[in-house]
Amino acid sequence: MSEHLNLRDFVPHSGDMSLLDHVLDYGEGWLHASVLITEHSIFIEDRGVSATVGIEYLAQAVAAYSGSKMRRTGEKPKLGFLLGIRRYESSIDYFPIGSRITLEVELEMEADNGLHVFQGCLKGNGFEASARLNVFQPADADEFLNGVL
Repeated sequence: MSEHLNLRDFVPHSGDMSLLDHVLDYGEGWLHASVLITEHSIFIEDRGVSATVGIEYLAQAVAAYSGSKMRRTGEKPKLGFLLGIRRYESSIDYFPIGSRITLEVELEMEADNGLHVFQGCLKGNGFEASARLNVFQPADADEFLNGVL
């Protein structure tokens, strides 16, 4: 994609909880994003960022994919929920400071009731991780939360 992509147009996250740096490219059923691990990353530890945080990176890439669909219709990104992950595997325990991580998410299944399944992977210099993510995006998140709470 040649256009400048503003992350706020893709995800409802803001401030410190917006973990992605860039949406690199997207299309029907997929999205690529990136994150740079720095000494200022929100989940930084002495050894870097725990690889388990990769789950949240992938979840936010899925949110950005959803936002890309909303963007096409002129709507704002909507809130969604990570229901679960399957088979998260990482070749390392920590993402080192200075690592540029490329995230790739691909839609595997989309149901009319808001349930979706994505395959996601993260890649960096000498490491990779992957997982399958089950997510739910209700038509109206406020109405859904009021019914749940």
